[in-house]
Formats: sequence, structure tokens, C-alpha cells
Amino acid sequence: MRALIALTRAPAALTALGDTAVGAAAAGRPLRGRRALLPVSSVALYWAGMALNDWADRELDAAERPERPIPSGRLGAGAALGIAAVLAGSGAAAAAVVGSAEAGLVAALAAAVVGYDVVFKTGPAGPVAMAACRGLDVLLGAGGARAAWPAAALLAAHTCSVTALSRGEVRGTDPVTAAAAAGTTALVAVAAVGGRCASPLHRIAALAAAAWYAARVGEVQLRACRNPDAPTARAATRAGIHGMVPLQIALTARHDLGTAALLAALPPVVRISGKVVSAT
Repeated sequence: MRALIALTRAPAALTALGDTAVGAAAAGRPLRGRRALLPVSSVALYWAGMALNDWADRELDAAERPERPIPSGRLGAGAALGIAAVLAGSGAAAAAVVGSAEAGLVAALAAAVVGYDVVFKTGPAGPVAMAACRGLDVLLGAGGARAAWPAAALLAAHTCSVTALSRGEVRGTDPVTAAAAAGTTALVAVAAVGGRCASPLHRIAALAAAAWYAARVGEVQLRACRNPDAPTARAATRAGIHGMVPLQIALTARHDLGTAALLAALPPVVRISGKVVSAT
């Protein structure tokens, strides 16, 4: 069980729960009834992507991260691939129960996950491929509605910059990459409160969450600008992953304060669980 939790970075999937909430709030389609299965689908696909990531990286991890489940011998490569397939199938099945549009979107999301893990990860298109995964996850919650596209683009932009920065986790990043990530964080925070809001109270809540996001993520990214070594790059990557939740709260609060309040309970859990199982 410990190996399975480490393989899937299980607690980190809490950062994916808010994706479908953001899309649902933007599209005005609450996650009720069968649509409540969409966050389940999102988490299953997240776990599948993490398992597939370790399968694809098993030879590299043997040299750089031998403590991971496959190179350490706690799980076989075939078992990891099977776990990824079962999780992906479970996520697809959950979305298919909701409707045909959701089934199509989760199929696109699964393809994007496989594309990132197996094809694009080490190349220049890697950050864009990962950003596409997060954007599609938001659209899954909206059933593909156009109203959710701006929010999906913001979470995708954040994901793209964090993924680029994460490439320095082992050998260090560079100040330009760290500065670009910090600049993206600032722009995303501003844009998160610039769209349509249901009321002034909704905008105030979104502004508070966006400030929280910018402070939490930007501070570590600026530190990486000054000291771009591997430990700081890892800390900035971790902050970027955990910072997904405040950004999701800001985007959700523009339309749905109730769901935003529920998401606000996640950061302490994400922070505590991240000390036990690394999100990166």
C-alpha cells in the first residue's frame, strides 16, 4: 500500500479535485447527481498519470531517484503499468456515466496524459502537453462549455510554468526559467480576479484567494531566481503544485462561494500529506 501511494503520489491528487469544480462553476453546471462523479474521474486520471510517469521514467529513476517504487523493487514495472491502465479505465468509466461530452473530454485527457508521459515530457513541448492535461481537466467539469475556457487557460498557464521549473528538480534550474514562472504567477493572479463575478462579495473572495495564491507560489519562485539550485527548484515546484488549490478557489469564488469554501479546506490537508508523500 505504501508503494502504491508513493507511485500515484496519492495525496497530491487533492490538487486536482478543484479542476472540475472550477469548470462547473464557470459553466453554471453544479457537480450534483451523476456529475458528482467528475471529480472522481479527475483524481483517477491524475493517479494514472503519476503511475505511468514512473513506468516511463523507470530507467532514469534508477540513476536519479532510486527510492521510487519501481527502481527500489517495491513494485514491478508491469504492475505499475497495470495500475495505470486500471485507474485510467476507472476514470473513463466514471465520466462516461455522466454523459457523452464528458466521455469525449476524458478520452482527450487520457490521450494528453499518455502523450506527456511517453512522448513529450523530455522535449520542448513537455510543459505545453502537461498544461493541456490541466486545461482539459477543467473543461471536463464544464462539459466543454465555452464559458470555462478562460479559467481552463489560466490553470493551464500556471501548469506550464510549474512544469518548466520542475525540470530543474535534480540538477537545478536557471534564473530565466524561475523569473518566467514568477511573472506567469503574477499575471495569472491578476487575471483570476479580472473576469465576470456574480457579485462584489464574490470578487472580494476571489481577490483574497488570488493574493494567497500569488504570495504562496511567487515567493518561492522569486527565491529560485536568486538561488536556482536543485533544492530550491524542488521547493518552487512543490509550491506550484500546492498552489493550484488557492488558484482554483479564486476562480471558483467568482461564481460559487459555497464550493470555494469547501475547496478552502484542502490546503492544510495537502500541506500535511505532502510532508509524508512528495507531490513531485
